[in-house]
Amino acid sequence: MATTKNKVNVLEYKGRPLIRHGNIAYYGNITDKYIIMIQILETQKVDDLEVASKVSIQLQHTDPSIKSKDMVVKKSEKNGFYEALDVASIWLERALAEK
Repeated sequence: MATTKNKVNVLEYKGRPLIRHGNIAYYGNITDKYIIMIQILETQKVDDLEVASKVSIQLQHTDPSIKSKDMVVKKSEKNGFYEALDVASIWLERALAEK
């Protein structure tokens, strides 16, 4: 993340922010009704790079009044970060389109 004149450049995927901290990434706007949490569970070495090989995704409510056990709407595990992010974008798009 680079900062220039109080403007923060955030990585985006399909028009929504993608923020990573360690092995966890959040996809979507925290001000929306839902957000996606992506957790890297396993990695494997490909040449000199660590690549995510097993990834957990969860569609979660962002409403703080909801109990933590009820926050997760949908969850799954995928092989690889791109596959997880692709499914996550579909889940988030559909959830935010609901009325």
